[in-house]
Amino acid sequence: MHSTTNPPPLPGARPLLDPAAEYKRWITERPLDRITLWGDLHPWLVTRNEDARAVLSDPRFSSENVRPGFPGLQPTTPPRTPGQLFAMDPPEHTRLRRMLIPEFTFRRVEQLRPAIRRVAGELLDRFVEKGQPADLVEHFTLPLPLLTICELLGVPYSDRDFIHQQASAFATVSAGPEAMRAGWAALFGYLQELLAAKSRAPEDDLMSRLATERVATGEATPAEAAGLAVQLLIAGHETTASMLSLGAVALLRHPDQLTALRADPALVPGAVEELLRYLTVVHIGLRRIATEDVEIGGVTIRAGEGVVIALQAANRDPAVFADPDALDFTRDAGPHLAFGHGLHHCLGQSLARAELQIALPMVFHRLPGLRLAAPAPEEFAFEGRAVHGTRELSVAW
Repeated sequence: MHSTTNPPPLPGARPLLDPAAEYKRWITERPLDRITLWGDLHPWLVTRNEDARAVLSDPRFSSENVRPGFPGLQPTTPPRTPGQLFAMDPPEHTRLRRMLIPEFTFRRVEQLRPAIRRVAGELLDRFVEKGQPADLVEHFTLPLPLLTICELLGVPYSDRDFIHQQASAFATVSAGPEAMRAGWAALFGYLQELLAAKSRAPEDDLMSRLATERVATGEATPAEAAGLAVQLLIAGHETTASMLSLGAVALLRHPDQLTALRADPALVPGAVEELLRYLTVVHIGLRRIATEDVEIGGVTIRAGEGVVIALQAANRDPAVFADPDALDFTRDAGPHLAFGHGLHHCLGQSLARAELQIALPMVFHRLPGLRLAAPAPEEFAFEGRAVHGTRELSVAW
């Protein structure tokens, strides 16, 4: 165990396709130990899969980021705005989350698949027309999930650039708390206006249903509905965009797995689960704070102490995954935690799976000669963001 007077920092940078190297050592040598976030805040770091599940399913660990000692992304406590599910506990969390569940059922997402295929096909058509080399992130992996979530919400196509800019600002931790707040506030204001417009002229989209079925009935305030939509926008495109771009690189770097996938389309669902496990793009960890003393993995975490759950370590836990650093589409990646676990498991995981299952095979089918146009050792990796990914991906075909 490390001394609490000088615990190591949480790794900021990481290789393009793997967790930071420290996690491989920590998961065996110090699976539950202290780290330094900022100042004199030394929360516990959880790296084992079993311990991560225990914390994330235990109601004695709170997600409320306004609690003193919460291991947040910044030293300053963020302002609490309505509808932030990730920072809520039951019963408030339960009440608001229940409003969104009908929008992300398996049946509803299956109905969206034709639209996802259509948008992906149109994007690839335009991508090919631009000629090569071209940036896969700018022209495909970023716009596809953004257009999908905007279509689901009912956000006008013409506003997509504004949405991306503000969501990106909120997700860039290194930009500082003011820039993050400004990004969230801009989206919150925009979606409040959109909600009001949808209440006057509802259409067949999520924002209209929030306006007419939740706000109009008094189940939610306009601010709560707008806050829910902000979270869906941010979570609904940043993570999937990163998974698409890094997934393409992973397939190019593992030609044996790509060949197997091309030969047997039935492998696609399992391949997507394995890529989710292998890449784990949410790399800043999930954050919680103990509301009473809890024993996890033989260690007592005291009330008021923070916890950071390292999903990228838990998803490479050798106690759960044989040869965890290998990309293997034949393995059962079912126990992965890429979408979290417990009350706060990702609400939109079915939508993300659908996008990945459709888009990745489509890219390699349409562009069978796809290759990186420039060497990509780790130059695309960047730190300071809540979601790991690459800003650009120059490819040829």
